[in-house]
Amino acid sequence: MNLNANFSEFLLECGTDEAGRGCLAGPVTAAAVILPKRFNNSLLNDSKLLSAKHRNSLKPIIESEAKAFAFHHIWPEEIDKINILNASILAMHKSIEQLNPIPEFIIVDGNKFKPFNNIPFETIIKGDQKYLSIAAASVLAKTYRDAYMDKIHAEYPMYNWKQNKGYPTKEHRDAIRKYGPSPYHRMSFRLLPEQLKLEL
Repeated sequence: MNLNANFSEFLLECGTDEAGRGCLAGPVTAAAVILPKRFNNSLLNDSKLLSAKHRNSLKPIIESEAKAFAFHHIWPEEIDKINILNASILAMHKSIEQLNPIPEFIIVDGNKFKPFNNIPFETIIKGDQKYLSIAAASVLAKTYRDAYMDKIHAEYPMYNWKQNKGYPTKEHRDAIRKYGPSPYHRMSFRLLPEQLKLEL
């Protein structure tokens, strides 16, 4: 399934997306990508629909062919302070801010966004399965975040972040139960289902 190249008529249209929103540990990471009009790649799709091997093979292609790309991590302390939705949008803003040239139009995966520097934008549900630049941003956000989770896995191997990337798998929750949370965990998240039961 080939995705659409552009949503708007603007030449410099940027797609943005985030990864790691539902994780219990690690940053939420966003990326922003401006692709050339002629860009095409039949493999490129929403990063969640691609294998790690395909994501990693697409990353250098996107980076070498994009007119501009950037990514940004928002760390757990910040997520705990401003909440995950605001952190996701902030990560997107910080990614877009780094782009050179500056985009003339922004397309965003999902339905929530805040205006950025008066640049017109459109939110698109399942945008990462419809538009190449959002799919490209989803691949970069995911690969940069995964690489970071692999790195901190070495520090705290008991949570097996290499495998679960911080998502709430049974194994991850069992490790939190056994070892308690790490400095990389988001303390504002329900790390364990039983957290809601107060022992009186």
